[in-house]
Amino acid sequence: MTDKTNPPPEGDAIPPELSHCGAVVDKAIEYMLGENLPPMAIASALLGGSLGLLSRTMGREAMQDLLENALHSVQAGELHPDHEGGAA
Repeated sequence: MTDKTNPPPEGDAIPPELSHCGAVVDKAIEYMLGENLPPMAIASALLGGSLGLLSRTMGREAMQDLLENALHSVQAGELHPDHEGGAA
């Protein structure tokens, strides 16, 4: 999800198309939570859709690099709600 409370430093500005996509995904998540869908089902569906899109638009090595970067962020605690700038 996009973090509207802690904008990135000037040199790390989020591209407008990424910000737009993040806002759309945030709204979709809000909607699904409002429908009382289980968070695990929402996350699984979003991840599955993302992986499907990635598999159609990039090579296996690039996809693996992206996923390894995400895994490293999880392992480093960067996505934990208590981490400054992390996901909520």
